Amino acid sequence: MQKSKILIFSIAYSPFWGGAEIAVKEITRRLSGDFEFDMITLSLEKGLPSQEVIGDINVYRISGGKLLFPILAFLKARKLNKKKEYNIVWSIMASRAGFAALFFKLFSSSYNPKGIPVKFLLTLQEGDDSNYPKKRAGALWFLVEPFFKMIFKKADFIQAISVFLAEWGVGIRKSNDNVAVVPNGVDLDKFKIDLFNKREVRKKFNLKLDDNVIITTSRLVTKNGITDLVESIHLFMDKYNMPIKLLILGEGEERRKIESLIKKYNMERYVSLLGFIPQDEIYDYLYASDIFIRPSLSEGLGNSFLEAMAAGLPVIGTPVGGIPDFLEDGVTGIFCKAKDPESIVDSIYKLLSNPKLKQEIAQNGQSLVFENYGWDVVSGEMKGIFKRLI
Repeated sequence: MQKSKILIFSIAYSPFWGGAEIAVKEITRRLSGDFEFDMITLSLEKGLPSQEVIGDINVYRISGGKLLFPILAFLKARKLNKKKEYNIVWSIMASRAGFAALFFKLFSSSYNPKGIPVKFLLTLQEGDDSNYPKKRAGALWFLVEPFFKMIFKKADFIQAISVFLAEWGVGIRKSNDNVAVVPNGVDLDKFKIDLFNKREVRKKFNLKLDDNVIITTSRLVTKNGITDLVESIHLFMDKYNMPIKLLILGEGEERRKIESLIKKYNMERYVSLLGFIPQDEIYDYLYASDIFIRPSLSEGLGNSFLEAMAAGLPVIGTPVGGIPDFLEDGVTGIFCKAKDPESIVDSIYKLLSNPKLKQEIAQNGQSLVFENYGWDVVSGEMKGIFKRLI
């Protein structure tokens, strides 16, 4: 039996990995027995091949920059469709990839050579606040807005990774028909290891066994609230006589600002700015830690939270975006207020001063992730969407 064919539009892919790209990799890996996947993506680095097979996806890279990507990707897709006869075009996010899929829908008659309609699936993975597209377009928003809204209205189905994003999509689409929440997942096999090795893991990172280790794995950008977290560690140390360390894993545009803040408060011994850490090495850092915190200003879902929960850590987050989908205050995590270092201090103390609560929240969070957020579960739900569209 011939496999159904799906063409993916994604502005980025390997070797540039984010939550959306990992989701595509994990889903296609599990569904390659039923579907054939192609992808059109942007060549973001010199020397990358224009075509290669990555995992279970035949990847086509195009040059021309982000601005021209929607048009060039559409033209490439129309050419490929004549030969491949796709059943679905799948846009990863409603940005430039969404415009490429929209142009395909509008200007290629949306049919394959056999005369069968090609369906348009839109995945909402956005992590920025809902006004970001307007801010980015600036003075040109009045021209961009009608086409941006058309991405949502012309999609045959919208899959969002959180209730927050689904509601955003419904608000633009003006209909909740053919809209579903399917979250990103976690590679649970990475967490099926000996959890009683904290002493050895801490020794590896020169951490004392009695240190209260806070960890965040985040891009160093404003929306992730890392400066607020550093401020909170300074306030915590002034207020409480408890040994505390903060590990910051990630890179980004706010690095210098964070370095200045650490220096300002003379916290070099207590705050470690570790930079980019490969994904496979992050797990040991999680196992060496006591609490995960990301005081986000906006969040599409928050895969870093889910990974920390899978590792058995209690998490502290803000009630924004998709975080409330998995964080129930006092049950699967602790809420703090956004842009409020004092609130972060109170949340940290609530966990460190109550070991029983800390353990209960960690256990509840881990159970939630293992039951609901494995990639096998997520891929099964995506398979149902693909089958529905074909």
